Amino acid sequence: MPNKIALVTGANRGIGFETARQLAQQGIHVLLGARTLDKAQQAVDILKKEGLPHLSAIQLDVTSAKDREEVARYIGETFGGLDILVNNAAAIPKEGTLLDAMASQTSEAELEEAFQANLFAVVYLTRNLLPLLRKSEAGRIVNVSSSLGSLTLHDQNVPEVAYTKRFSYNASKAALNMFTIHLAQELAATNIKVNAVHPGWVKTELGTEHAPLEIPEGAKASVEAALLPNSGPSGHFMRQGGDQIPW
Repeated sequence: MPNKIALVTGANRGIGFETARQLAQQGIHVLLGARTLDKAQQAVDILKKEGLPHLSAIQLDVTSAKDREEVARYIGETFGGLDILVNNAAAIPKEGTLLDAMASQTSEAELEEAFQANLFAVVYLTRNLLPLLRKSEAGRIVNVSSSLGSLTLHDQNVPEVAYTKRFSYNASKAALNMFTIHLAQELAATNIKVNAVHPGWVKTELGTEHAPLEIPEGAKASVEAALLPNSGPSGHFMRQGGDQIPW
């Protein structure tokens, strides 16, 4: 039987699905969270056909307080604790793209949507699950961020981020990075490590087909952070391979 339990949010497609696959390949029991149970179960069925038996489908709309509370209750009653939390679920603007926006014209609705999914839901879900993570001998919290949340890179206007000034998305990821720093410092004396990761430019709905990285490659940063040894870092912002990104 698996000796570790992991929850991956937004795990029915893209990087989240691949993260769940790669963790399950390590013998970890992975809970795949999706907005509906049907979507989560479909993802589980695909992976079980690949011979990965230790999987569970979880209904988890991360913006729903009811879902967050129910997931925490279920994990506690079923497994008694949690070892890995991958906060992967996120939202991008429904209108336009990351390319065509100005900060001064960002609507209230767009800002609220971005922060609700990319920051508030992560903070609240992590808070719900923290008592279970504290029971782990090696708890790991992985916040899937983006280099677009780096204040330093935007300030320097480096090509990696200069192509987009979509304030709602970029600011929500910058705020997620701040949460990562504060939580890592809060938990410094525990067995829990907290890190933010940048998957890279990946061929997903957000990254489009023009991205250079395939999804399996993009998931590696999350998996590496989820499987950090006890000697690994906490409070870092990392790419695949552990290279740090400036905050």
